[in-house]
Amino acid sequence: MRSLFPNPRRDIVFPLGSSILLFGAVVLLGLSYQNLLGGAAERLVTIALIDAILVLGIQIYVGNTGVLSFGHIGFGAIAGYTFAVLAISPEEKAKRIPDAPFGLADVDLDPWAAGGLAVLVTVLFAILVGIGLARSGAESGAVAATVITLALLFVTHEVARGYPDLTGGERAGLSFKIGGALDSRTPIYIALLVSIVVARLYAQSRGGRLAVAAREDNLAARAMGVNPLVQQMVALLVSVAVVAVGASLRVYERGSILPSDFFFDLTLLTLVMLIVGGRNSVTGALLGVVVITAGRELARRLGQDEFEVFGVGLDGAPLDWIFRENLQTVFLGVAMLGFMIWRPKGLIDDWELDEWLHRRFGRGDEEQPDELPMVEPDPDASLVARDIDAVFGGFQALDGASVEARAGDVVGIIGPNGAGKTTLVNVITSVVPATGGVVELNGEELTDAEPFRVARAGLVRTFQNLRLFGALTVRENVEVSLLVAHRHRADRALPTVDELVSAAGLWDHRDRRARELDYGNSRRLELARAAGMVPDFLLLDEPTSGMSDSESLAMIEHVRRMASLIGAGVVVIDHDLNFITGICDSITCLDQGEVIAVGTPAEIQAHPHVRAAYLGTSTT
Repeated sequence: MRSLFPNPRRDIVFPLGSSILLFGAVVLLGLSYQNLLGGAAERLVTIALIDAILVLGIQIYVGNTGVLSFGHIGFGAIAGYTFAVLAISPEEKAKRIPDAPFGLADVDLDPWAAGGLAVLVTVLFAILVGIGLARSGAESGAVAATVITLALLFVTHEVARGYPDLTGGERAGLSFKIGGALDSRTPIYIALLVSIVVARLYAQSRGGRLAVAAREDNLAARAMGVNPLVQQMVALLVSVAVVAVGASLRVYERGSILPSDFFFDLTLLTLVMLIVGGRNSVTGALLGVVVITAGRELARRLGQDEFEVFGVGLDGAPLDWIFRENLQTVFLGVAMLGFMIWRPKGLIDDWELDEWLHRRFGRGDEEQPDELPMVEPDPDASLVARDIDAVFGGFQALDGASVEARAGDVVGIIGPNGAGKTTLVNVITSVVPATGGVVELNGEELTDAEPFRVARAGLVRTFQNLRLFGALTVRENVEVSLLVAHRHRADRALPTVDELVSAAGLWDHRDRRARELDYGNSRRLELARAAGMVPDFLLLDEPTSGMSDSESLAMIEHVRRMASLIGAGVVVIDHDLNFITGICDSITCLDQGEVIAVGTPAEIQAHPHVRAAYLGTSTT
């Protein structure tokens, strides 16, 4: 259980409790509105509850991966038609689709069995789409992934219109017999509660946390051993299953289905609900459903003929120019436009009820952990990058560059701007491909490995420009790497999250979001997150960039200490000679992509080629 939910109290108990509270709040609001207006509001509330299930399904994918999807209602169409074809009686199908293929006209399943098969069929389609998204390199903000999902929406719509032998087409559609539609809200209540629970448990699970890390920074997540494509696929399948349940209930409640039922109107409605409430929050998704449902109903009433406010009619000039039929559609468009411009993160951003409750009531008094003991490095650990070439558009960035590090070593890489230092680290960690040479870690070749596989093997890096998971807290940033380490570095002695946070000097900032930290603490957090992978070697790209002399000296001790706590060697790039000579056992100097000197700090400082290339001193 702990492999899926690192902290059961935080990740299971509180989400379950808050899910019940959220469910109760939504249902209570709906019933109160229904009692206020009588039977006229009954169906509005029922549809809103089903809409909430659909929006929660979309939130699981969009909120956790950051990939904007227009295609989830397309998945809903697949589920809806599958459900209808399987659940509608053969007598009714004989009237509309007597020539349905594969003998489907004679199938007569119980609605709940039909719903289960509809979910299964839709998830199978989602696997195919997920493979396409993976091949497109889907990540947060990626246009290709959004276009693929939009194409799915149009394809499902055109298939529904163009294959009347299976779907009934756009005129007849498919219908249950009179009295055969859903006549109770109980299944909707159950599905809504389960959907809220699934959405929150997924977000709190190992997979959900890794998906959010990739959402925040795809490259940094891969550098911490996360494979974003796996997490996105899991999120897609979970979300599609929830959407399929909602779509099946929507068809069952309506008693019929037409191609237009699952096309652009429903897509716009559900996305506006998600965006208005807060796409990164389950609580926000439900809030968005409530706000937009109420807003649309108000707009519909304002647009009715003979509607009055304080005795003033709204259907007369000049107000009739605004308050007219279909005002609710205009309201949706304005809501989406306004929130995307002025409040793109929605009303409550990523605020969650259970997280707030856990912060207030679930922690108790927290004591700072004892200091971690030092760990002896693996005597057989070695990193070898030999004869590395890298060419970009005809420019030779690296030309036979090499660097080696042994267990417990601190190796520096220096050189003037443009010498190829960062490029060498990028090649070693597979962020950019090598055009020649070999990278080996402990005798295992990693030259063509994916960045996340390099990290899992024991080679973890930081970046020249800070790449933290900004929306996550200090603890959660460190937890990401430890979640990966528990599965892929389990043979090492693993510290706890709090032990690493304390060792990094960040205990007082442990619950602050990473984006709220000052520069120095951000650097400490990046190093602590990398240390959470318990690698054989840490690769640090200019860890003192932007620091004062005193801060650089403090960082020397901090880097050595963090490395000693996990038994890791260090390869470090920096322009600060005081930092490099103060921390390194050996130094490799690059110039124009080539190694011009290797030696101890004293040897490098005295080397004539280094003085010429790096210090600007003549070799004569």
